[in-house]
Amino acid sequence: MGTEIREMATWARSRKVLATGFVAVTLILGILIGTLISGRVGAGTAATRAVPVSDAAPLAVPSPVQLSSTFATITKQVEPAMVNISTVQVREARRSLRPPRGQQQQPPPREFFEFPFDQFFGPQEEGPQAERSLGSGVIVDKRGYILTNNHVVAQATKINVRLDDDPKRYTAKVIGTDELTDLAVIKIEADRDLPVAKLGNSDAVQVGDWVLAFGSPFGLQATVTAGIVSAKDRNAVGGQFQRFIQTDAAINPGNSGGPLVNMAAEVIGINTAIYTQTRGYDGVGFALPSNAAISVYNQLIRAGRVVRGSIGVRFQEDRSQNPATLQALGAPHGMVLEDVTPNSPADRAGLQPGDVITHINGKVVKTGNDLVDPIAETAIGGQVKLKFLRDRKPMETTVTVEDRSKVFAEEEGRREEKPEEEAPAQMGLRVEDMTAEQARRMGLEGREGALVTMVEPATFAEELNFVRGDLIVEVNGAPVRHASEFRAALGKVKKGQNVVFKVFRRDRQAQRTLTVMLGGQYQD
Repeated sequence: MGTEIREMATWARSRKVLATGFVAVTLILGILIGTLISGRVGAGTAATRAVPVSDAAPLAVPSPVQLSSTFATITKQVEPAMVNISTVQVREARRSLRPPRGQQQQPPPREFFEFPFDQFFGPQEEGPQAERSLGSGVIVDKRGYILTNNHVVAQATKINVRLDDDPKRYTAKVIGTDELTDLAVIKIEADRDLPVAKLGNSDAVQVGDWVLAFGSPFGLQATVTAGIVSAKDRNAVGGQFQRFIQTDAAINPGNSGGPLVNMAAEVIGINTAIYTQTRGYDGVGFALPSNAAISVYNQLIRAGRVVRGSIGVRFQEDRSQNPATLQALGAPHGMVLEDVTPNSPADRAGLQPGDVITHINGKVVKTGNDLVDPIAETAIGGQVKLKFLRDRKPMETTVTVEDRSKVFAEEEGRREEKPEEEAPAQMGLRVEDMTAEQARRMGLEGREGALVTMVEPATFAEELNFVRGDLIVEVNGAPVRHASEFRAALGKVKKGQNVVFKVFRRDRQAQRTLTVMLGGQYQD
């Protein structure tokens, strides 16, 4: 009995140990399995959230300075020499801004500013009123000399200048202006040397070059825009002495007078004009080349005015370069004179309307600049040698150059009378015999020819730039004394044939007659 009890106790202890071991093994296995499962799940989640830590190279954030360092460097060099110009012009007000009784007041043109105070107090009716405008400029001399546009400061009563880094407002005085290039030099008095922009050689500019335009568009001081040189030597948008650099860098009202700068931080132009249909940026801006600006600046600081030589001739470049006209006159190239000013140097040297100037000082004349520039740059009293054709015969003469302002002094400010309107006719021209009264009114006394009374749009005549009031005196070298002779001459012209007209034309700016050669290939 005792033996059995001992055996049962031994078996019970053995069973308890086995059970305890089984539980321990089960727990250990559970922990191991759980760890493995948890590890697999954790590893899978990490793989979806980040790049596995392996041999992959780390990524670097690029430096933003490297993206535009050239433009930024140029801006830091040029901007201190930039100025904002504001002008005030005092005008006497009209007696009343209200319309006369019985008339309706027309709305103001869109380009004029509205005056915000008028809605509260009504318009000022009497006394002086101030007109304000904004522009830009660039310092070119440390003593305070500033280059800008003439139209920015023209007729200004007061000129205020603000520098880029100076809150002070300086009062500027005009040193000199040049209307023909629309440039002006003004000066401010500062108690320190001022930063200066470096001037470049505009002859080196190429189409496609990067440029920056600096200025204060709409009064926003120190604004910089970027673009390229779109074209060079643009002469169809300005005056005779304005041949522009065209750019698509944004230029807006207020940019006038600011510099156009190349990638060497050199000023290669003065922003002057824009072509726009919206009164804002349309991508077509014009800057006067720096070489022209330097020449004007040097004369203005020395004498206060620009002196240009002249011999007293006029021509129309696009007509002179017409191949049909040159062929009819027997000239391979040259400028066809439309007018020779009475008692001018050219008149005294024997030049006549219709002459074709082919050479000046031994150099070929192919463009208007080829003729005008050497004359304008010749010292007053100096001489130029001209070769020209008259009736296909080569001739030569020497002409003494005079001050342009004196040569054309009597012609400034005059206007042409408008001829009466007539019906269109053959070749787009309506012509008739000129009456004695018409000749007197148009300053064509003693002339014979066919008088143009109407030019029909979109015709051969309009393409040749005929205008009402032209007196046709020759067709292909044959004289025209009456309208009937003109019609007979036209009847001989065949399609595809060159035809050249000699025309007397009343000048639009002076009481005088021009000789105009109009030619082309008849296609109607």
